[in-house]
Amino acid sequence: MNDLATVEAPVLDGSREHAPRISVVVPVFNEERNVAPLVEALVGALEGIPGGFEIIAVNDGSRDGSLAALIEEAKAHPQLRIVDFRRNFGQTAALMAGIDHATGEIMVLIDADLQNDPRDIPMLVDKLAEGFDVASGWRRDRKDARLSRTFPSRVANGIISWISGVSLHDYGCTLKAYRADVLKGVRLYGEMHRFIPIYAHWMGGRVTEVPVRHHARKFGRSNYGLERILKVLLDLVVVKFLDRYLVKPIYIFGGFAALSLAGSIVTLAVMIGLKVFAGVSMISTPLPLLTAMMFLVGVLSLLMGLLAEITVRTYFEAQNRRHYLVRKLYNFSRGA
Repeated sequence: MNDLATVEAPVLDGSREHAPRISVVVPVFNEERNVAPLVEALVGALEGIPGGFEIIAVNDGSRDGSLAALIEEAKAHPQLRIVDFRRNFGQTAALMAGIDHATGEIMVLIDADLQNDPRDIPMLVDKLAEGFDVASGWRRDRKDARLSRTFPSRVANGIISWISGVSLHDYGCTLKAYRADVLKGVRLYGEMHRFIPIYAHWMGGRVTEVPVRHHARKFGRSNYGLERILKVLLDLVVVKFLDRYLVKPIYIFGGFAALSLAGSIVTLAVMIGLKVFAGVSMISTPLPLLTAMMFLVGVLSLLMGLLAEITVRTYFEAQNRRHYLVRKLYNFSRGA
């Protein structure tokens, strides 16, 4: 069989002449034994869906034979396309690369460990046909260790739902289906791939949750530990900040500056009061130092807010971006 065509730097123009309807993005890291059964299961589940499909497998710097296994499967399945990273960049980067290289109008994300079931993909796609923009998988009967995986995940999901205002039972389930236009312009870092439904909701997208099957891992081992919970929560703080203050950072910096300056005024008043009414020497208390520190912090926070405002304006102007999104225009002439 002929060797696969390869390119050094894939072109991200998204203009393939016969783009498939569905693009499945799979991050792969040390999943050598799962590659063949995964590809077979994906092809079997997708062949019956009209419009065609492609599978974008992103080899995230695997140290085993995952890349070789993917290449062998690609020789037998022309729908399989491979993006090979130079080193391990993490799951979010792998998903972002897959999204960047995908051309389908519907994008499905799925893990390579076979714990997600490819047979659930048509069900998620059908949900999009009902008018939803995101169909998120919910591992209701999860086959993971309760103490180290399931319980912490439930706690994290509850916190994320409370902070974001988007109530989902299972943010950690990679198996999700999206309309491609929902993902346009989304840039992901850290562990932020799980927050895509939040981005979609904030941009006016309709999000639904669908119970999906979950299987115990057969081969390999999980690459995640309890430390991921802290990373996820910190990323959530960033996401919330970007949503609330990306175009108006002076509000949060200015608010903190106001609190600090108000605190310095209060401590100054207390210090003077102790001196006048109780005869307490100012230098015998930590109040002078506390007053000076809070005043300086307030001034510095205000200056940081002004710098952030300048940076945000430079960012939007340099890229000719707007801080709003338009879904459609009605009754506008093309020449207007």
